[in-house]
Amino acid sequence: MNPILKKIEAEQLKPSVERFSPGDTVRVHTLIREGEKERIQVFEGVVIRRNGGGSDEMFTVRKVSYNVGVERIFPLHS
Repeated sequence: MNPILKKIEAEQLKPSVERFSPGDTVRVHTLIREGEKERIQVFEGVVIRRNGGGSDEMFTVRKVSYNVGVERIFPLHS
């Protein structure tokens, strides 16, 4: 990869990301915007996948809500 692109990508990474792996239970706080209102919604579940790398890394969290499985994908460095 080009050294300039590596430098730009390194600036985008969060320095304080806690270590976790598939099988861990996590709580993700997400900012939800509904019209002019904003609120924080908590999504708690089990990490089932981590994929990508660098600033493109994502992780998938699965939870069961009202007997229905729900999966969401979150960017790691957002």
